[in-house]
Amino acid sequence: MIAWRYLRAKRSEGGVSVMTWISLIGITLAVAALIITLAVRSGFRYEFVDTILGANAHVTVYSSGQETANGTFARVISDYDGLAAKLAEAPGVVRTTPLVKGQVMASIPGGGNAGVEVFGIQTADLGKIRRVANPEQSAGDINQFENGIAIGWGVARALGANVGDKVRLISPNGSSSPFGGSIRQVAYEVVYIFQVGRYDIDRTRVYLPFEKAQEFFNREGFADEIEVILEDPENVGNSERALISAAGDGALLWTWKDSSGAFLNALEMEDNVMFLILSILVLIASMNIVSGLIMLVKNKGRDIGILRTMGLSEGSVLRVFFICGASIGVIGTICGMILGCLFAIYIDEIFAVVNWVAGGGVWDPSVRLISKLPARLETGDVLSAISLSLFLSFVVTIFPARRAARMNPVEALRYE
Repeated sequence: MIAWRYLRAKRSEGGVSVMTWISLIGITLAVAALIITLAVRSGFRYEFVDTILGANAHVTVYSSGQETANGTFARVISDYDGLAAKLAEAPGVVRTTPLVKGQVMASIPGGGNAGVEVFGIQTADLGKIRRVANPEQSAGDINQFENGIAIGWGVARALGANVGDKVRLISPNGSSSPFGGSIRQVAYEVVYIFQVGRYDIDRTRVYLPFEKAQEFFNREGFADEIEVILEDPENVGNSERALISAAGDGALLWTWKDSSGAFLNALEMEDNVMFLILSILVLIASMNIVSGLIMLVKNKGRDIGILRTMGLSEGSVLRVFFICGASIGVIGTICGMILGCLFAIYIDEIFAVVNWVAGGGVWDPSVRLISKLPARLETGDVLSAISLSLFLSFVVTIFPARRAARMNPVEALRYE
């Protein structure tokens, strides 16, 4: 009761309502900023990993190299169906897919040119690639893939291509003749355009039917690699031994963490630093509680002296001022939690307004690799922000509360 009277007292009555509001607003904004940052951090990692795992192999199996029919030495796989079947029997494997890959130039008459990476894949296997079969946006029909090619949204934009257009693939490694090699050019109809949400994939990825890719890249009877999809890609290391055993001698493995592990480690390090910085921000906001309580203790010195002479114990005085400070921390934390969660939930709408006010171009997917600002609320992140705020609020409240409790009632009433 006493704590509540002190909190809502006006300044003319010896209260510190202005400092109370400053403390409350500071903690609210600090907690909201922490929750928003943690949500964006979780969203970044989730979207980054999801676009990798949803459009790429979890594990890629290569051959260490063998001699082809034309006498050249290449990293190709002859018995790709047999190897794919063996890998599919390994524990934790969902599916395996032989691929033919190559980098070529793509062009369209009257349009642009773009360097692209061609993936030769079976029609049924293309439909099982989650981010391609269920993209952020698409055009055309993936079921018509056998009659043409599927290209990324960025490739289509660079070329100026639409569904139904003919895209010419140009490879310097064409057919050989006694007079030398020739450039191979083949035009394919665009039947499907997809956007997986990852810039480097949408900007370079082209899918071509497997048999046509074998013919185009002179890979008749061969595949370049076997794509392996796992049940638990986050723990890909647990499956490596079984995959190596199934693949046999001469096989090489390349996991998604090998290709993206450095970025994930950098992202995790940045996350830890940001959490530390924002924790300091919460601490600074909590220090406003100390300032307000010190002023409150000074203004209520006579009250403390009277209460002590009436028999109120030091512990009771400490609890009065602890409740004052802790109440500010609790209310500010709750308000910050609500504000931060609402911001994270409606971040697309908020960011759209920010982008409109700034005139567009705030988010560059070519730098950040994903197409939009992500935010993912995790219960653990919200609880960690709440726990940190409450802990700091309670800790900093103890010191001015102890000062009030140890105040000498004689000194407090000397000049009254």
